[in-house]
Parts: sequence; C-alpha cells; structure tokens
Amino acid sequence: MRTVGVEEELLLVDPETGEPRALSAAVLARAAKNDADQDVFEKELHEQMLEFATHPQSSMESLRAEIVRCRKEAARHAGEIGCTVAALATSPLPVSPAISINQRYQWMAEQYGIATREQLVLGCHVHVAVESDEEGVAVVDRVRPWLQVLLALSANSPFWQGHDSGYSSYRSRVWQRWPSAGPTEIFGSAERYHRLVTEMVATGAILDDAMIYFDARLSRQYPTVEIRVSDVCLHSGTAALVATLVRGLVETAAREWRAGQEPLDHSVSLLRLAHWQAARSGLTGELLHPATLRRMPAEAVVRALLDHVGQALADTGDLERARAACEELLREGNGAQVQRELMKRTGSLRDVVTECVRHTQA
Repeated sequence: MRTVGVEEELLLVDPETGEPRALSAAVLARAAKNDADQDVFEKELHEQMLEFATHPQSSMESLRAEIVRCRKEAARHAGEIGCTVAALATSPLPVSPAISINQRYQWMAEQYGIATREQLVLGCHVHVAVESDEEGVAVVDRVRPWLQVLLALSANSPFWQGHDSGYSSYRSRVWQRWPSAGPTEIFGSAERYHRLVTEMVATGAILDDAMIYFDARLSRQYPTVEIRVSDVCLHSGTAALVATLVRGLVETAAREWRAGQEPLDHSVSLLRLAHWQAARSGLTGELLHPATLRRMPAEAVVRALLDHVGQALADTGDLERARAACEELLREGNGAQVQRELMKRTGSLRDVVTECVRHTQA
C-alpha cells in the first residue's frame, strides 16, 4: 500500500483582530525546543506563514489524525507568543506580506519583484510513494486532467486584500505568476522529465530545481510524486479527503501505465482553462469534465473522479469513506463557501478569520 504525506501552510493571525502576524521565526524557535516537532515545522517565503509536514502514513485515518495533531501543535506554539493559526489559503483581511530573512527568498524578491512580495498564499501538497522515477513520470502524465477537480474540492481563498475576489480559489490564480507553475505537457519518460528540468534551470529564470512548481512533479527529497494544486483546506477532514483521492489517482495512473494505457492527450492550454474554471466556481457551478473538457455540473465531475479512482480506493478500503466525504462536501460546501457564508452572516472579515481559526483546530 502506498504511503502518503501532507504538507500544509498555515496563516499566522492575531486571535482577536484576525490580522496576519509576521511571527514565523518566533513560532519556529518555540517549536525547535520540542524534540518531537523539530522536523515537522518549517520556514516559508513570508513571515506570516508556517508550514508543517506530516510523517508518511498508510492509513487515511492515521493521516487525518496526524494533520489534526500538527495543526494543534502549530496553534500551541503560536499561542505561546500571542498569535494563532488559520487554515486559510489567502488572508481575507488586508496584509502587507513580510519576506523571510533568507538568501534564497531575497533572490526571489529581486528576481520576481511584486510577484514575490504579494505571494502570501497557502497551499496543501500531497506526497504519494512511487517505485521509481519512471513510474512517477507515468503518473504525472496520467493524473493531469483530474487535478482541477482537487482544486475545486479544496478551494478556500475567496477573499483578497479585504475584498471578494470573485474566485473560489484566488490563491491558485496568484500562484500562476511563478514562471514554472501550472500544468505540464506529457513527458513520456523520466529522461525527458529530467532533461526539461535541467533545461529550465539552465535558463537562469529560476534559481534551481526546487523552483519547478509543476502541478504534479517528482519530489526532490523523497521517492514520491508531489501533487501541488490544492488550497490549504479549512477542515482537516477535507485535507484527508484530498490526500485519499490523490493516492487513488496515483495508484490508478500507475495501473494504467503498467497496462499500456496511454494518457489523455489534452493540451496545456486546455488544462489551464480547466484549472481556471475550477478556481472560479469551485463546487458552486460547473467544471470541465476531465475526459471531454466540456462543462458539467460540479457534482457530476466530482462523482466522475470517484468512479475513475474507485477500484484503487476500494482496494485500500477507502472508497465508501471517500464517497461519503465528497457527498458531505458537496452538501455543506468547501472552505470558500464557508467563508462567504460567514461574511454574509456577520458582515465582518474579522469574524470570518476568527471563526475559521476555530474550524482549523476542530
């Protein structure tokens, strides 16, 4: 059974005002005093962000428990210096991002200008074990059309600098400013994948291969495929669902590769349109069906994803739980819908943030 790990980026906020706080260095210093957390929490691009990484898990129940534990530990460390954490993919309240003191991040600020200064967005990355780079690239080639559905499920960034952006996932639109971000063409082999990465780094437009921000890529550090399309999810259960679906997609793609089934040959231009549609409407309107790239109700496309990965999920005992979680999400709404409903009810972005703090730690 393939192991799965999750990286989440959390927003540091004032528990009373909901305003982002540039205190990641202090929070990390607190976490470093705890032996159990020394390899869990990491610095990110902006001082208002805190990242954690779970340990690899085989059981999705164990993975969710690990996500909950890490979120609670992040809140505990943050609370010791007077702030807290919120699983929000953008700050609903206006913010002036503070770039972390780090040679790498300073290079990025000089290279990319305002794109770096404004890049206070928070995502969820899922790592799934693969047997080799060849299998990994085969997976990357075959999951491409389905990743937009994960974006729609996880969408949790409707507000930007104090205003409604009109998007369910505005984070994903800001993320596209990086020159190496987004969907990729079909590689066909690990050799072609690595050759392209080498050529991209050689241009000097990016610093190194850590800046290969493909929606799906081979991890630099682990024997995994890393899926990078999701917003950080408001609820830990949604994060666990996304991870479950990602493992199902990876296993399904690997089986297709071994059976000699070719990947769907959608162009990058069409995949970008599918991702734009998912970012715009989330689960509240229509998505592009991954097979046909024609509009269908979001509910139908989510169920198509479940059908696509159904056998892989059944084999790991996750199918019924994933199906129930998807139905609940379609019924209750993703993070973007929750945020907008809170804004409609309270009329206050401050209340949106402080209420989302509670959801984060539930």
